[in-house]
Amino acid sequence: MVSVPAPEQAATHTVTNQPPPLTPYDASDDPVLLEGLRREGAGWAEEDIRRLGLRAGSAEAQEWADQANRHEPVLRTHDRYGNRVDEVDFHPSWHHLMRTAVAEGLAGTPWSEDRPGAHVARTAGGLVWGHTDAGHGCPTSMTYAAIPALRKEPELAKVYEPLLTGREYEPELRVPAEKRGLLAGMGMTEKQGGSDVRTNTTTATPTAESGVYTLRGHKWFTSAPMCDVFLVLAQAPGGLSCFLVPRVLPDGSRNTFRIQRLKDKLGNRSNASSEPEFDGTVAWLVGPEGQGVKTIIEMVNCTRLDCVMMSATLMRRTLVEAGHHARHRSAFGARLVDQPLMRNVLADLALESEAATALTLRLAGAADRAVRGDTGEQAFRRVATAVGKYWVTKRGPAFTAEALECLGGNGYVEDSGMPRHYREAPLLSIWEGSGNVNALDVLRALRRAPETAQALFGELALAQGADARLDAAVARLKDLLATTSEAGARRLVEHMALTLQASLLVRHAPSAVADAFCATRLGGDWGHAFGTLPDAADVDAVLDRALPGRN
Repeated sequence: MVSVPAPEQAATHTVTNQPPPLTPYDASDDPVLLEGLRREGAGWAEEDIRRLGLRAGSAEAQEWADQANRHEPVLRTHDRYGNRVDEVDFHPSWHHLMRTAVAEGLAGTPWSEDRPGAHVARTAGGLVWGHTDAGHGCPTSMTYAAIPALRKEPELAKVYEPLLTGREYEPELRVPAEKRGLLAGMGMTEKQGGSDVRTNTTTATPTAESGVYTLRGHKWFTSAPMCDVFLVLAQAPGGLSCFLVPRVLPDGSRNTFRIQRLKDKLGNRSNASSEPEFDGTVAWLVGPEGQGVKTIIEMVNCTRLDCVMMSATLMRRTLVEAGHHARHRSAFGARLVDQPLMRNVLADLALESEAATALTLRLAGAADRAVRGDTGEQAFRRVATAVGKYWVTKRGPAFTAEALECLGGNGYVEDSGMPRHYREAPLLSIWEGSGNVNALDVLRALRRAPETAQALFGELALAQGADARLDAAVARLKDLLATTSEAGARRLVEHMALTLQASLLVRHAPSAVADAFCATRLGGDWGHAFGTLPDAADVDAVLDRALPGRN
């Protein structure tokens, strides 16, 4: 038998030309984010955002995200004795992520802070903490969005709002009033209707106690079933109405909330989405009977903003990963990041990411000022949030696919984390109304509320004269608005989104970024895939801004 020296045995396992781990890194190391934070009135939160960015990019937090997705939630319908419990068990990493998010004010906290910029600070926090895991952003988002709906019933808000806006995470199911912090979920859609919630068949029957009903029905997509309370739509005698459904009743007994199954989803797998059945389920009316949709409309604005935020976060996260790989990987005699075509791809992605982040923070600023009574911002928010929801979430899947491709085969394996981000991206276009729903909502708002169009064009006018391509796009938008039919709603909204993004970049971004964006997205000097910027684009300047210290 031939003896082979140990060093020779291991020689084939020597690893070369592979990037080191990205972690630890600073998820807040993004000038677009920090500039937008200051511009939209939340500069006072910068220190906290920077601290959270370091934590998000830490090896510990990234490991939590990985483990929470590898060890998915498990439904436990009964306890060992046969009692119905309908509980969902999570890996400890999920609870670490949730505890951090709630403690950092990423759930309902902004509603309790009488400080300009509070909602912007929360959005910026989501843009950095979202570098960990997207799934746990679902319950924090719904908790944030539940507050304005709950305020339609002041007596209920008095009890629940202080707990929903707190910074304590207590996952155990107990009497809500006995806990230090609560989370809210939502049960709106049913199998026969989806986004068409007016076709809901769940019924609400009044009891002898004023404002208290019992529900009977089956919800099709309810996230997240481990929350303490839920906002639910059901058909009351006066029409579709909104109700508050607690998992545990004031007397300590479990409310009827039979979880039939957890959804086996494409992505968002760390989070549990369920089909609960209501049968004599006790619920409290929120807002007047028959005005369920009107009651939740503010809630929808909030969750749509979070869809835009999370799409922008996925873009930034995967761009950072792609840039890191390209900086450390060599092929054909040069680092990938030094090769002209790869630089074109990365710069094109960087333009898309910057436009998405800038728009996200502008929408957050509008939300912040709208809740403080600014009527102009209310009108702008009404249309621009739906525009952003349509477009930014639509760009997410294509963006993450291209970023994944920058890693080649390395990006296609689960260990890279890129497949998880890719699977996550389509959800954000589907949740809170798919593309058609949002496009039609924009068209409806523009036609029914003229002040929304006035607010939009007022925003665009702030960049008038700065770029001829932008001016031409605004003129074309006015023509489209006057002639677009329902079938052309997507085309109209796409043009609105690109024009709005361009106006923000022309006003606030370096000239190299604004010029390249306008030349491609508005001027047509572009292909059909990322990496088709024209030769005139200042790729070096774009990358120096997007990937500081990584280029």
